[in-house]
Amino acid sequence: MPTEILMPALSPTMEEGTLAKWLVKEGDTVASGDLLAEIETDKATMEFEAVDEGTVGKILVAEGTEGVKVNTLIAILLEDGESSDDIGASPAAAPAAAAGNEAAPTGGSEAPAPVASPAPAAPVKADGGRIFASPLARRIAGQKGLDLTQITGSGPHGRIVKADVEGATATAPAPTPAAAAPSAAPAAAPATGPSADMVARMYEGREYEEISLDGMRKTIAARLSEAKQTIPHFYLRRDIQLDALLKFRSQLNKQLEGRGVKLSVNDFIIKAVANALQQVPECNAVWAGDRVLQLKPSDVAVAVAIEGGLFTPVLQDADTKSLSALSTEMKDLAGRARDRKLAPHEYQGGTFAISNLGMFGIDNFDAIVNPPHAGILAVGTGVKKPVVGADGELTVATVMSVTMSVDHRVIDGALGANLLKAIVENLENPMMMLA
Repeated sequence: MPTEILMPALSPTMEEGTLAKWLVKEGDTVASGDLLAEIETDKATMEFEAVDEGTVGKILVAEGTEGVKVNTLIAILLEDGESSDDIGASPAAAPAAAAGNEAAPTGGSEAPAPVASPAPAAPVKADGGRIFASPLARRIAGQKGLDLTQITGSGPHGRIVKADVEGATATAPAPTPAAAAPSAAPAAAPATGPSADMVARMYEGREYEEISLDGMRKTIAARLSEAKQTIPHFYLRRDIQLDALLKFRSQLNKQLEGRGVKLSVNDFIIKAVANALQQVPECNAVWAGDRVLQLKPSDVAVAVAIEGGLFTPVLQDADTKSLSALSTEMKDLAGRARDRKLAPHEYQGGTFAISNLGMFGIDNFDAIVNPPHAGILAVGTGVKKPVVGADGELTVATVMSVTMSVDHRVIDGALGANLLKAIVENLENPMMMLA
């Protein structure tokens, strides 16, 4: 019986992606682990591996197709002895459009596809969670009388594959879970502004270029709109005198020159934030819907601008790493972010973020909290300003303005003020960060 190849979920938050490139063609023989395609998520291009062996019988979604929903049927794999003639009689032959994807199958006549019999319901765990298994693994399990809820999958994201069920022995069948009552239809989403057609009509007769949104821009628009609408932001602002840090940085860079390390001001900011989260541990937390998760390590996210959007790679355990280690890791993450080569685990997570626009000459700005983070530090440029010294005399200092945006559900005003105070003290007394 033909095996379905479905659009994979390559990250926990992925809902759809672009089938960027097929690495196989119809008629090719593949084995488990062979690369099938390149999939573009909202953040990166990743390779998709086969979990079963067979021959590529039919490719149903053409490469370059955008907006392919997760679990959409994208191709069909044939076993030994099967031919493309077997596809039409299989439930796997249902066109991709039936799963919500409008891309037409490659090739084929214009005759209507045969009506497929409904596929059996996917097994579920005792807690209601779905069991993910390849069609071949399901068939073998059915033949051997295996309970898939008792098998641990070794495929991507815990998917049960052929190898997991071949050596398994049957157990007593698990009780069939009671069917869940149908849920009420979800309420319509609130209007978010004028429609595309309405906006276009406003500019009839004016020359413009229409630019389609790619997956990254759509995700940025959706998530930051949601963040601004649902997170109760408040803002804390401070000026930081950088002269001691700049002098200390210059000394360190001279000493590190032989190792090829050059520390940036941003490296010190990362370290200052990481240490501050340890000094005020109540702020090292994230919002988790109905609870707060307070983390032990300082995992700091740093916004990196790339063409068409941005990444926020995460430096894990930043409080335990040296400035030179942070600098090297940050350069590596930023470089791979610009090439869209980061793996999902490298830009997901973290409790607090940094967005530095100082290198663009921005004096100060307010950043949007990126959920589930509790806060984000917006960093402006350092400029020479007159200040009153400790002895009361007027002097000139290099001053950097920062604004901390905070999720009030996680951090209250006084607590946020303590965190920002710790960040300022770390930066104005940089040797403290090495103690």
